[in-house]
Amino acid sequence: MFVAQQADELIAAVTYVKENLSSQIETLADKIVQAFQKGNKVILMGNGGSASDAQHIAAEFVGRFKKERPSLPALALNTNSSTTTAVGNDYSYDVIFSRQIDGFAKEGDVVIGISTSGNSKNVYLALGLAKRKGCYTVGFLGKDGGTIKEMCDLPLIVKSNNTPHIQECHIFMGHCMCELVDKAY
Repeated sequence: MFVAQQADELIAAVTYVKENLSSQIETLADKIVQAFQKGNKVILMGNGGSASDAQHIAAEFVGRFKKERPSLPALALNTNSSTTTAVGNDYSYDVIFSRQIDGFAKEGDVVIGISTSGNSKNVYLALGLAKRKGCYTVGFLGKDGGTIKEMCDLPLIVKSNNTPHIQECHIFMGHCMCELVDKAY
C-alpha cells in the first residue's frame, strides 16, 4: 500500500506541473535558447539533492540530452568543492553562490536556483545579485515558493510539501526544458 500511496502522491504532483507550469517551462526554454544565441550561459545552483539536480541539468546542456548538437554553456555552482569550501570558510556558507555569481554571471545569462523549501538563503542571495546584474532569474521551488519566489523573474513552484516528490518534479521539469532547448538545434 505504501508504494501505491507514494505513486498517487507523485502523480498528483506531476499533474500539478502539467496543468499549472507547462507554459512557463516552455517560456523558460525559449529564454534559454535566446540566451545561448546571444552568447550567454545558464548558471544553476542548489543544496543537497537540489545540487545534484543543478549538476545534472548543467551536464545535459554541456554534453547532450537526446540528440547530437553543439555543447551549450551551462554550469552548476555547487560542483567546485574548493570554491564552495573556501568561500564558506572565508566568508559564510550564505554567500557560496552569490560570490560565484559576482565572478561568473553577466547581463543576459539565465540563472536557475533550485530549492525544495524555497527558503535556502544562499540561493536567495545569489538570485538577488543575479537579478541586479541583469540576469533572467528562475526558481525551481516547492511548497509555497518561500522567500526565493520574490527574487525570481520566473518562479516555478511545485505545490507539494513532500520533498522527494518536489525533487522528482524538478528533474522532470528540467528534462522537459532540456528537450525543448534541443529542438532549437
